[in-house]
Amino acid sequence: MTTYIGPDLSDEGLTVLHVDMDAFFASVEQARHPELRGRPVIVCGTGPRGVVSAASYEARKYGVRSAMPTAVARRRCPEGVFMKPTASYREVSRAIMAIFADYTPQVQPLSVDEAFLDVSGARRLIGSPTFIAREIRRRVREDHGLTCTVGVASTPFMAKLASEHAKPDGLGVVPARTELEFLHRLPLRAVWGIGEKTAEKLRRLGLRTVGDIAAMRPDRLRAAVGQASADHLHALAHNRDDRVVSAERVEKSISHEHTFGHDADGEKRWGPVLLEMSRKVASRARKAGYLGRGVTVKIRYGDFTTLTRSRTLSAATDVGQEVYESALALARANVTGPVRLIGVRLDHLQDAGTTGRQTLLGEPEHGWRDIEETMDAAVGRWGKGAITAASRIRRSAEPAEDPEQAGRNLPGMS
Repeated sequence: MTTYIGPDLSDEGLTVLHVDMDAFFASVEQARHPELRGRPVIVCGTGPRGVVSAASYEARKYGVRSAMPTAVARRRCPEGVFMKPTASYREVSRAIMAIFADYTPQVQPLSVDEAFLDVSGARRLIGSPTFIAREIRRRVREDHGLTCTVGVASTPFMAKLASEHAKPDGLGVVPARTELEFLHRLPLRAVWGIGEKTAEKLRRLGLRTVGDIAAMRPDRLRAAVGQASADHLHALAHNRDDRVVSAERVEKSISHEHTFGHDADGEKRWGPVLLEMSRKVASRARKAGYLGRGVTVKIRYGDFTTLTRSRTLSAATDVGQEVYESALALARANVTGPVRLIGVRLDHLQDAGTTGRQTLLGEPEHGWRDIEETMDAAVGRWGKGAITAASRIRRSAEPAEDPEQAGRNLPGMS
């Protein structure tokens, strides 16, 4: 019987590694607190609206998953160790990414706990892709007491599939000569870009596997899901992935979200939060050297119904007041009841160094940008609590928001 994926298969012609840390946040806590090894550890917000950020594999046996409400996780795993997330995970992440860089300069982080590596130039100097993968796994374990899973393949898409199938604490090599046989046996949802709605459309056509997509006539596929999606799915079903592993990671958007301890029942409650988040998003854009041409607002109600609304600005900006004005207009037009979560995103980013911010007609020489840069300096000197909107100062009789959820800085707005 042919083996399509395994740790000891041929890596001839393979150049891409996908390294994925195993239950990263929870594993960091177990490494830091050895008495927690073997116990179900759940890193989460602990307030009434908290959600799970990561669950150890021991906790996953109870059905605990990331993005699950903490209250649900407590019911499923009452014996779990529930811990608040800390900022130290990024320090560990940087140290692990530095290990990757010892083997190749072409390291493309995808998040704090996973990255693509192009090791095509390292074979003669260091060793084969499989050797490098084993060395990375050894060093991560010895230096940090953590485990990771590595996929080795010919493309980023296939390498990620390989790591998913080798988890946890594994090494998955998909030989070039049998990669399509491996790929075509997988279910539809294995293909990046196929969500449940798209999968349902494909099932109605009688498709069940990636091989079924590869065998379908392109015109029938386009009729079902549209030309852009069809071309994307058809290419990946044949393992055609044109992405290049690049150390230059371009941020596509900058976002911030806030979950209220109790549903915010009017603009007086969610408006000041929207202003504060808009300023934070703009501050991050300035620090990163970006301007944004688009603003998106995310709104989630108590029943978890979620909607996003966007608008394109007349000129790219890194000014929080301008982001806020657009975000507020979107929110006012679309909020129809008490809000559980609200978020703002600055997207369509471009390099401020090459384009510069366009001065608007009639704009004063010194304006909101100068004020916000002064605020940045104050925060840098005295900390995050140094400046806030006056409307965010809580009266003594008002209940405090859940400290675990207030102003959570999330990487995306999915």
